Amino acid sequence: MDDQNKNLILATVLSCVVLVVWLYIFPPSSQVENFSNNDNGTENTLNSGSNLESVSTPTIEISKEESRELALEKSERITIETKRLRGSISLNGGRIDDLQLLDYNVRLNDESEKVTLLSPAGAPNAYFTMYGWAPAGSLNFDEVPGASTKWNVDGNSILTESTPISLTWDNEAGLTFRRDISIDKDYLFSIKQTVENNSNKIVRMRPYGIIARKGEPDMRGFFILHEGIVRFQDGELDELDYSDLEDFEFSVNERANVEEKNVKTSGWIGFTDHYWMTTLAPKQGASFQTAAKYSAERDTYQTEFRYPVVDIQPATSYSVETNLFAGAKEWAAINSYEKSHNIEKFVDSIDWGWFFFLTKPIFRVLFWLNSIIGNMGWSIVGLTLIIKTILFPLAYKSHVSMARMKELQPEMEKIKERAGDDRASLQKEMMKLYKEKKVNPAAGCLPILLQIPIFFSLYKVIFVTLALRHEPWFGWIKDLSAPDPTSWLNLFGLLPWGTPDPFSIFALLSIGVFPILMGVTMWLQQKLNPAPTDATQAMIFAWMPWIFMFMLGSFASGLVIYWVANNTITFIQQYTIMRTQGVKPDVLGNIFANLKFVKKKENK
Repeated sequence: MDDQNKNLILATVLSCVVLVVWLYIFPPSSQVENFSNNDNGTENTLNSGSNLESVSTPTIEISKEESRELALEKSERITIETKRLRGSISLNGGRIDDLQLLDYNVRLNDESEKVTLLSPAGAPNAYFTMYGWAPAGSLNFDEVPGASTKWNVDGNSILTESTPISLTWDNEAGLTFRRDISIDKDYLFSIKQTVENNSNKIVRMRPYGIIARKGEPDMRGFFILHEGIVRFQDGELDELDYSDLEDFEFSVNERANVEEKNVKTSGWIGFTDHYWMTTLAPKQGASFQTAAKYSAERDTYQTEFRYPVVDIQPATSYSVETNLFAGAKEWAAINSYEKSHNIEKFVDSIDWGWFFFLTKPIFRVLFWLNSIIGNMGWSIVGLTLIIKTILFPLAYKSHVSMARMKELQPEMEKIKERAGDDRASLQKEMMKLYKEKKVNPAAGCLPILLQIPIFFSLYKVIFVTLALRHEPWFGWIKDLSAPDPTSWLNLFGLLPWGTPDPFSIFALLSIGVFPILMGVTMWLQQKLNPAPTDATQAMIFAWMPWIFMFMLGSFASGLVIYWVANNTITFIQQYTIMRTQGVKPDVLGNIFANLKFVKKKENK
């Protein structure tokens, strides 16, 4: 087996192994911080001084499941109405528990159903946020607002971008609580909690915010995507799966993961789905603590933040502020909040993965190209051109080496005839020939190896980020985040039925136009290389493009478009460079020569 083809086979096989096996063998692991509970089931928390004080936040009760509509009717509500959001706030507990994303449809080209993010307690997949004050000192839970407090509206009854709302509650024991809620043009709520102490005694309490979720949501369950709890605190990003919380040490009726190594002054915590997210962001620079916990009895997951316990003097008031992100994981919006509200590393709430040093710049370039071109499909083609331009110096050396190897083919055949079965002699003479002609047989596989992390990073960007969801290219490509909808099984769209689910075994048999183009362009590129003289090698090379074609057939069409564009540009580059080196590749001749060679070997 000659060294050139050996290296090419090695590089190609390695590509297959990385694409198919890597993430199954080495899935990203979640980082779980230390946690603790005291004996009565409440978490130890940090107060404003140097000593720990046990002040519990509630574990939310969620009523028996019923229809979403019926659950919404059970409480008085304030309407949320912006250009991008529609929903309501329950006056029962002051919960933000009804939210739909008006810019996003559940199904492509079907505006009848918008994506529902939040739902009230009692509804299927209940998912909501609430705020309150945990009692300390001599106070008890009846004297502070909680999950069932009946709030009153003070002023506006509709929350819009230009009209904030205010809720009030008097505990009839000298304490008046106020909650001011506003929202911007996208997905950021601002919540200000205030307590006025009109009593004649000092009161102690701590403000908190909670996101509660009933049961595990429906998830893609794909190994390269994190769905669950995401938390950033003082430079550390934690990604916790739902199963991580369920495995925490049991204490009475809840498990908890509480970050209490020290008082935090920056960070955020919440739940992240494939494309949507709900995140609490305490005021940056203020001391706070975050927690993620699970109640097995209630099958409820919670993420929360807790500010330190404060002493409120008589005839004074105290206020705290926090932000709530509830919406689509749009890079532009999240990035703007990171800058305008100093929410540190908020853009890392998008799952960039282990290759973040590649996925982030790849996405930025793709996003920039789309802002100019206005079409994500053509932006992917433009990104391919940029990547090929950056890698061109290496590609040039590789293609020159391939051209010289092709020129040496007759001399290599003579060496093989002379050496016969003497492998040591064959290797020695081959190395001598390479040295004399200044040819590096390994140079041809370097660009292929460099393509592996780039390809994986682009796959991550296309699969994880929202930018390609329901984005069309042209013709039949209506969603770049979904597989090519055509298939030979429906005569490439001529017959009325669809294609198999991309995650089913039948998807391997269903390949569309672009996966076929990917196989053809890879096959044509392969024909620029010298024909293997070994029958086994010839068979492997003959099958490789079609194996890749079926492997990538169920991948997102945006990724396959990149692969087609990459193969086409590489073919043009290699053909042109080989011509400049005095080699005139006969692609069709190579094809027929390979077919004749394989047939001759089989006859023997």
